[in-house]
Amino acid sequence: MNRAVIKFSSEDCGICHKMSFYDKKVSQELELDFIDVKMQDTATYRKYRKILLTQYPNKEEMGWPTYLVCDSPEGDFQIIGEVKGGHPKGEFRKRLQEVIN
Repeated sequence: MNRAVIKFSSEDCGICHKMSFYDKKVSQELELDFIDVKMQDTATYRKYRKILLTQYPNKEEMGWPTYLVCDSPEGDFQIIGEVKGGHPKGEFRKRLQEVIN
């Protein structure tokens, strides 16, 4: 079963852009797949929208970016946890590690 980090972000979000310099690398170091979903990319967003809406039915509480950690994102997914908002690299790693432990 594959476990992935799905990043929901926006192209005009500065923090999302800053995080993109290390978020994928950190995820892969923790042996997680990384899926980048920009809200402007309608095809990709549509594919993973149901996962986002399971956690945030009306998108009110989401952060920018929102990282959802889930099992089997391509199928019968299960959300394990999340990391919301921008964090320095070490803090991001620590928070992701806490989710998967």
